[in-house]
Amino acid sequence: MPPETGTGAFVRMRSVLWSRGGVSWYVGGGISLLWLISTGQEVIEQSTSANSATLGILLVVLYGVGFLLAVPIGWGLPLRWRLLPAICLLALSFTLFPWLSWDVWSQWTYVGVVIGMVVVSWRTTLTLIVALSALGLWFKVTLDGWGEDILWGPAIIFSISLMMAAFARTFAAMNQLRATQDQLAHMAAERERGRMARDIHDILGHSLTVITVKAELANRLIEADPARARSEVAEIEQLARGALADVRTTVAAARGGNLPAELVAARVALEAAGITAEIPTATDAVGPAHRELAAWIVREGITNVVRHSGATLCAVRLGPRTVEIADDGVGPVASSASSTGLAGLRDRVEEAGGTMTIGRSDLGGFSLKVVL
Repeated sequence: MPPETGTGAFVRMRSVLWSRGGVSWYVGGGISLLWLISTGQEVIEQSTSANSATLGILLVVLYGVGFLLAVPIGWGLPLRWRLLPAICLLALSFTLFPWLSWDVWSQWTYVGVVIGMVVVSWRTTLTLIVALSALGLWFKVTLDGWGEDILWGPAIIFSISLMMAAFARTFAAMNQLRATQDQLAHMAAERERGRMARDIHDILGHSLTVITVKAELANRLIEADPARARSEVAEIEQLARGALADVRTTVAAARGGNLPAELVAARVALEAAGITAEIPTATDAVGPAHRELAAWIVREGITNVVRHSGATLCAVRLGPRTVEIADDGVGPVASSASSTGLAGLRDRVEEAGGTMTIGRSDLGGFSLKVVL
């Protein structure tokens, strides 16, 4: 992946700062800043002048703002830099040393929360929280010496930081689940669009091919045999209406292949193209579970024969687990493997657990064979 440009990184960071998660964090984190009120009071008490008090309060406010921004900034950084905001917040706490002295450790609960919230590995998180709590303990001992309540402050840093780390991971897992659900929904929608496009291609490809052949025949018969030409035009109208109905039912996701109807349509299409048809009159040889797929195979196979084969003979062969369309035409051509219709048919077959092969038939032309 190419590195982000400065503008790209800025836009990404801005989106993270004002994301839904970021705004939610500002609300929850802002409530926790109420604890800084006591810090501000202590700064005022330890100030020797009004200017010192003002500066101290400004640094407390800056520390609070830094805490609020540290978590979403950490989310927006690459994994190896996510702890940088926590380090900066720790360094910022020492600006209060002139007022709080060694008691600056009491502000490190905020640092521990940032460590937990930016979501790095559990080992790293736990190590840093323990180290921060131990450092706080050392500072407290340095300030007050050893006493009965010496562990309370470090224990608060440890427990709250660890609790927020667990919460952040739960929150991250929920976000990941939502993202996965969105991705699955997107993939399902793409698959459905692909299915719809494939179905419409198969339906219209076959119907328009037959309509084209019959229109050419009718055009040749207009003067030689007007009655036959009118008959062909009437059949064209029926085919067009049927194709329109097929498209409507396909869009409604209600259309299934009808093998007997496809065999009848195949005979009509082949005869209109001047191709002798060897087509079974019964479909009992095909198992009920495979008849819908067999109907699509016959439809696409006959469409290719009429369009491209230049054949005089075409045979449709049905078996319990096989369907073959064979002709005596020009045979396989280089474009066969990349045909949109055949590619869509191959997808159907593979989804059903079958295999499709194309090659030269025993009639000398093209063979489309599916084993189910």
